[in-house]
Amino acid sequence: MTNEQTHPVPDSSIVPQGLHVVAKPVGPLCNLNCEYCFYLEKKALFAPDERYSMSDEVLRAFIINYISSQPTPVVEFVWQGGEPTLLGIDFFKKIIELQKPFAGTKTVTNSLQTNGTLLTDKWCEFLKMHNFMVGISLDGPKEIHDRYRLDRKGAGSFDLVMCGLKLLQKHEVEYNVLACVARETAHKPLDVYLFFKSQGVEFIQFSPVVERLPDSSSTELGLRLAGPASLKEKKEDTEVTPWSVIPEEYGDFLIAIYEEWVRNDVGKIFVMNFEWALNAWIGNPSPVCVHAKQCGHSLVIEHNGDVFACDHCVYPQYKLGNITVDNLRDMAEKSLQSGFGVIKETALPGWCRECDVLAACQGGCPKHRFVTTYHDEPGLHYLCEGYKKFFLHIRKYLRVMATLLENGLPASRVMDAIKGPLVIRLKNGDQ
Repeated sequence: MTNEQTHPVPDSSIVPQGLHVVAKPVGPLCNLNCEYCFYLEKKALFAPDERYSMSDEVLRAFIINYISSQPTPVVEFVWQGGEPTLLGIDFFKKIIELQKPFAGTKTVTNSLQTNGTLLTDKWCEFLKMHNFMVGISLDGPKEIHDRYRLDRKGAGSFDLVMCGLKLLQKHEVEYNVLACVARETAHKPLDVYLFFKSQGVEFIQFSPVVERLPDSSSTELGLRLAGPASLKEKKEDTEVTPWSVIPEEYGDFLIAIYEEWVRNDVGKIFVMNFEWALNAWIGNPSPVCVHAKQCGHSLVIEHNGDVFACDHCVYPQYKLGNITVDNLRDMAEKSLQSGFGVIKETALPGWCRECDVLAACQGGCPKHRFVTTYHDEPGLHYLCEGYKKFFLHIRKYLRVMATLLENGLPASRVMDAIKGPLVIRLKNGDQ
C-alpha cells in the first residue's frame, strides 16, 4: 500500500454527476511492512479474528450498487489494499463475471494498485486480457526503495517489485508507477527520476509522505498515526513522523525533476504532478482530489462492506453506511450534506485565499492541513512551503506551454524554446 493515493474527481460538483469509489477487498492486509504505510495500522479498528477478505455477498452488492448508482456512462472500479493480489486471480475472475451483465449499459473499467511482489506471468496474462490498468508502487532505485519498503522479515522488496514491473512490461499491461517521496527519498530527485527513465517507465506519480504522530483520539483507537486534522481549530499535536518529507525539500525534489523533464522528456514521459500543474494553469478544474477546490466524491469501501468518506478517513466518525443495505449515491450525498469535502474550500485560511498559487494548490489534502499560517490561522497545509516553491518556479514554463497549446502546437515544443528563441505562427497569422 502506498502512503497517499490521489483519486480522480467527477466532472461536476454535485453527486448525481459522478462517483468514484476505491475498494479495499483485503482491507489493510499486506505481505509488506512499509515503514511509512498509513493503512496497515487500520487492523486496530477490527476484531483480532477478522477475516480480511471481501465475501461474495459484499462483492456482488458493491458491483451492482456502484454501477446502478453511477449516472455517468463510465464506471471505474479501483482495487486497492493492503495488497489486493493476496486474494488471488480467482477473486478477480469473479469480479469480471459479476460486471459482465452490465456491459451493454455502462462502460466498466478496472484498475489495480499493487506492490507488484506477487505478480506472475499468469497474473499479467489475466490483467492484459481484461484491460486492467495497474498502478505499481516503486520508490526508485534499490537503495532508495528499500529504505522504507520492507517485507515482513525486514528485508527490502525492490527485487520482487522489479520482477513484477518487468512482467507487466513483457505482457504489455497498461501501467503507471506510484512513487512515494519520504524524507530521505527527497534528497535524491534525479536518482529517482533517471532510474524510472532507464527502466522504460512513461507514467509516474509522486506522492509525498506526510503523517502526524498520534494524538489522544488516535491513541485511544490503538493507532500509531494521527487522523485527519480539524480545519477550524489550531492543532497542538503537529509533530510529524521521522519519515515525513520536509516541506521545502519536497518542493526542491519536484523542481529538480521538472528541470530535467522540461528540457528532455516533455511528451515522452508523463509525470502526473506536472500534468496537474499545467491543467490548473490553463484554467481547467483539477482532475484529482488533492488539488480540487472541494473533495468528498471519492468514497472508500472496506472488505466488510463498510463505506467511508475518503481513503484518509477510514475512522469510525467518517463511516457512512454499509454497501449491503445502503445506496452509494445516498451515502455520498449524506457525506456532502454534513459538510465533508465542502469545508476544504470554505475553511481555507486568508493566507491561502491571497496566495499566488491557490489555483494550482487549492489548499491541498485536508488531512494534512494541520499547521497555522503566519497570522496564526488554522488549516494551513503542512507542505505549503514546498507546494508554493514548486508552483512559483515552474510558472515560466507553464506560460510557454499554455501559449503553444493555445496555438495548436504540442507542449513538447517548450524544449525547443528553452534552447533558444522560438518563433511560432499564431492563429491570427502573426508571429
